[in-house]
Amino acid sequence: MKKIDHIGIAVKDLENSNLIFSKLFNREPFHEENIKSQKLIASFFKLEDTKIELLYPTSEDSTVAKFLEKKGEGIHHVAFEVTDIYAEMERLKKEGFKPLSEKPYIGALNKLVCFLHPKDTNGVLIELCQKQ
Repeated sequence: MKKIDHIGIAVKDLENSNLIFSKLFNREPFHEENIKSQKLIASFFKLEDTKIELLYPTSEDSTVAKFLEKKGEGIHHVAFEVTDIYAEMERLKKEGFKPLSEKPYIGALNKLVCFLHPKDTNGVLIELCQKQ
């Protein structure tokens, strides 16, 4: 793993959350994307070489909506940049971690992504992401 790529924060009101974080960071989001496969809208803020991703569900049956219902607003995941996501997934499987998907898929910002089960990582949802 190279570095923290971003921290994902689940929010109930994207417009209000964008205002809050714009004031906090003294800048506007640089990108907003509707990720239809995950049933969410992601809004990104850039801070040096790290990003903050606000996650807003577009459907009640999305994983983010379920997270909000169960845990409320807050940190949803921490994403780490990797050079070779396939090799990293294999390495982590051998170490006993369980990816939530068999193969990586295209996520926000056109990156290959996969998540590790939070039961294996002290309750923290970990995302691996690779630039294409």
